[in-house]
Amino acid sequence: MPILTRFLYSTLIISICHPSARNKIISMASFPVNQFPAFTSHSSLAKNPPLSYLENCRSMDQLKQIHSQVIRQGLQANPVVYTRIITFCCTNEAGDMNYARLLFDQITEPNVFIWNTMIKGYCRTNCSKNAVFMYLEMLIRDFKPDAYTFPFLLKGFTCELVIECGRELHAHIIKFGFVSNVFVQNAVIHIYSLCGKIDMAQRVFSSTSKRDAVTYNALISGYNRSKLFDKSIRLFNDMLMEGVLPTPVTLVSVLSACSKLKDLDCGKRVHQYIKDTKTETNLILENALVDMYAACVDMDAALEIFESMKKRDVISWTTIVKGFVNLHELDLARKYFDEMPERDGVSWTAMIDGYLSDNRFKEALMLFREMQNANIKPDEFTMVSILTACAHLGALELGEWIRTFIAKNKIKYDVFVGNALIDMYFKCGNVEKAKVLFEEMSQKDKVTWTAMIVGLAINGNGEEALGIFSQMLKLSIKPDEITFLGVLCACAHSGMVEEGKEFFASMSTQYGIEPNLAHYGCMVDLLGKAGKLKEAHDFIKSMPLKPNSIVWGSLLGACRVHKNLEMAEVAAKQILELEPDNGAVYVVLCNIYAAFNRWEDLRYMRKTITDRGIKKAPGGSLIDMNGFVHEFFAGDESHSQSKEIYSKLDEIMRELKLFGYMPRTSEVYNEIGEEERESALYRHSEKLAIAFGMICSGPTVPIRIVKNLRMCLDCHQMAKLVSKVYARELIVRDRTRFHHFRDGSCSCQDYW
Repeated sequence: MPILTRFLYSTLIISICHPSARNKIISMASFPVNQFPAFTSHSSLAKNPPLSYLENCRSMDQLKQIHSQVIRQGLQANPVVYTRIITFCCTNEAGDMNYARLLFDQITEPNVFIWNTMIKGYCRTNCSKNAVFMYLEMLIRDFKPDAYTFPFLLKGFTCELVIECGRELHAHIIKFGFVSNVFVQNAVIHIYSLCGKIDMAQRVFSSTSKRDAVTYNALISGYNRSKLFDKSIRLFNDMLMEGVLPTPVTLVSVLSACSKLKDLDCGKRVHQYIKDTKTETNLILENALVDMYAACVDMDAALEIFESMKKRDVISWTTIVKGFVNLHELDLARKYFDEMPERDGVSWTAMIDGYLSDNRFKEALMLFREMQNANIKPDEFTMVSILTACAHLGALELGEWIRTFIAKNKIKYDVFVGNALIDMYFKCGNVEKAKVLFEEMSQKDKVTWTAMIVGLAINGNGEEALGIFSQMLKLSIKPDEITFLGVLCACAHSGMVEEGKEFFASMSTQYGIEPNLAHYGCMVDLLGKAGKLKEAHDFIKSMPLKPNSIVWGSLLGACRVHKNLEMAEVAAKQILELEPDNGAVYVVLCNIYAAFNRWEDLRYMRKTITDRGIKKAPGGSLIDMNGFVHEFFAGDESHSQSKEIYSKLDEIMRELKLFGYMPRTSEVYNEIGEEERESALYRHSEKLAIAFGMICSGPTVPIRIVKNLRMCLDCHQMAKLVSKVYARELIVRDRTRFHHFRDGSCSCQDYW
């Protein structure tokens, strides 16, 4: 039942309207006269009416002492005195609404001004429901509202309250004849805009015969809140056409719309209007101008305004930092960040997000540590960013610490944080914890379900991923493009070719999603993994989109696994036409030629690599140990424990050779001797990381590694043997998928 109806049909009990309330007030107001902080003596108080002291009253203690003198001097019946005291309680920052209510209940016939003042006071102190109850009590006691009642009442409304009783109050406005009052209309437009009822706000706006700047501001603000930024700009143009002068509030809202739309031309017109009309700018308006130019990637104009500002606040500085972050000019962003006189959580998070967007994840974590040292409390947005960094680095221990940190510091744990945690667990290869967290989440959105599907798929749990997808559909949650990437990936891992084809077809026929190149790449991977290389090639040729290097790369990878040299050369040729300097393609071709004993072609390919100066991206591996992320590169000797690591690696290799390990020297394409090739293989980054992990962790602790490139055949073979010989679980995330090594086998089933 709506709040108004429920209230009107219940018994209204005004619990403090009885004689004992008077005694309570006297008790609260009776302080010794010598405790007056603002007055020097009792005699001065006796000579001057207490009313005169209200002008300089600054606190409730002072007010209570004044009130005590009112009672002692018998002035409690004076309506002016009581009105002034109640007004102080309701409108002053130091006021107390409980005290105001006690005083109010002593007035037998409060006038409309006092009713309105009480309503205004409750709204000012965010007690909007109490304001509604006060309004209803006013009606029950046969007092009629005036033109000020509804603006005061509606100003403090929350979205929840609008939904609960907004329409009924709107009906009261019509009933009492205030529907044409511009102040009341503005308040009604405001409350409907507040809770997204923009159609109702438009209807009220259209019905108004007289509109002022506040009317336009209310609807423009509503459009912005509903992300209807085009309508905000159109309404602003209408406002100018009608001859209504915009206020700084209007200009800030319109500049915000320009910023969101990245409409530089419109933003410049608004800026020119400000100049032409000599509108007096304030800090908020100047910040809006800086934000608009920064969002529209005109940092020269943004900096010009920023440098000319007489006063700047943390928002001004943060806007400049964000502007350079969006341009990926991280060094400049950091320069302004370091120069900031003060920083808040938003500033720190903006800079952290900048590092994330530039794949500088370790620097993001280092900055977070600086943030903690500066005693700036992070919020849920910061936590999502840090968890994202942990996910990319495979930093499970740090991610776990962040989860504890969130709980300990009572940081808001919403669905976005939950999704980030699930993503972190999956990208660190901890499937079980991700599944437990998913079950524990009370609120799930589409991203949650998609994260589960994708996470299970890339970790090799294809059938479970499809089971989650089935649950998602039963709950009528519509999948999106990313969901289908996970679904197709799951089909590839599970060898479900026909099901994958059906899912791919359903994207456009059932869900209206046009497949993009990533989806086509998944289909090629699905067919290739099943050994259907000709069908995969035909599928590429029939694509409505021009295939990119990822699509052809999926076919090339399948040719490597299934040893189809002829088609591998076709795929490689297509990739090199698109990316002539793609070193990874040359490496794969070298491996395939070596597998077919095509030594002449292998030598030619190696010579081509040398002659063209093709550089293979250096292999790098990350490993999280004791909360710190360690990075290794092939042949790296920079680590502080380098001697110990290489010694351990030699020990491992000697042990593995006893169990049949044979180095695959064909993986090294340089023209060097066999012994040197074997040595080069031993120094691959993931091998160094494995050795380091075995030194620094107990025998039952899984070793988790993140590799920036595809894991080579030799390292894959070595990892399988380590998992068997040393009974260690190894989890390696390479560029394409996860490898969970247990008991001598890998979850990828030797296909990657």
